[in-house]
Amino acid sequence: MATTTASAVSLTSVTLEVADLPAARRFHAAFGVDGYVDLRASEARSSGFRGFTLALTVPGPATVDGFLGDAVDAGAEVLKPAARSLWGYGGVVLAPDGTVWKVATSAKKDSGPATREIDEVVLLLGVEDVRASKRFYVDRGLTVAKSFGGKYAEFAPNGSGSVKPALYKRRGLAKDLGVPAEGTGSHRVVLGSASGPFTDPDGFAWEAAG
Repeated sequence: MATTTASAVSLTSVTLEVADLPAARRFHAAFGVDGYVDLRASEARSSGFRGFTLALTVPGPATVDGFLGDAVDAGAEVLKPAARSLWGYGGVVLAPDGTVWKVATSAKKDSGPATREIDEVVLLLGVEDVRASKRFYVDRGLTVAKSFGGKYAEFAPNGSGSVKPALYKRRGLAKDLGVPAEGTGSHRVVLGSASGPFTDPDGFAWEAAG
């Protein structure tokens, strides 16, 4: 049964652990995402895929291109160039701090000029067993908004944070991002909630919101 007490999980913050805090702040300001994630200096080590991505949903293709261009100008590496697909238009970049960002839209054509508008930010956690991880979070109070079997689950926002949590099969997420699925060490992301601290089945750490 889902938890309904005041201690139920709600994603109130996403903190990225970075080696060079001033440089990461400059990148996030230039990219336009500094209002969505927090940054913390850390000597945590990782190698390969960190097991998550932050995905921006924006109004149209021109806005996708604008965000990706700003990211590259600020030092990001292109992992997947922006391209059309069956679901819309988008691309993927690797930030200088090692975080993978995806920018996409479901619109096939622009209805106006490019903007700096972000419709939604989703934190996609790559997990080994989507069904098991979904049960773990439902038992802690999250409400499932969308679910596609053992491949993907998205939760309804139930906190004050502006980032929506979701689960994706780890190998499927890596393939979508254009990176190898293998990775070791810290995820280098910490999630904030009034119900923290705890660690989920895939090693993602939650802490008490400050």
